[in-house]
Amino acid sequence: MTNEDKRMLPISHDKVEVDGVYTNEAGREEVLHRGDEFPADLILGSTEWKLSEFTFDNHHEGRTDPRLVPKENDTNKREKIVGPRRQFGQGGHGGQA
Repeated sequence: MTNEDKRMLPISHDKVEVDGVYTNEAGREEVLHRGDEFPADLILGSTEWKLSEFTFDNHHEGRTDPRLVPKENDTNKREKIVGPRRQFGQGGHGGQA
């Protein structure tokens, strides 16, 4: 069993720790901010919530850069940005990595 399998998702009435868009078990998306409570579903009652994307004010379309979203079984590590300097070539002159 991996750590991913052991991790518990937040449920309704827990406190939100990270600003973002969350999806519940029924597929309903909700924009929640740090300090809010996860809402209960009118039909299901208490539900689990999963962070589906982060909220950033500096993104033009309001979507998280897909390279920053972790993917299951990702084998293409080259396209990931792991740090701000990773985008630049050797010496930081803006060349290809």
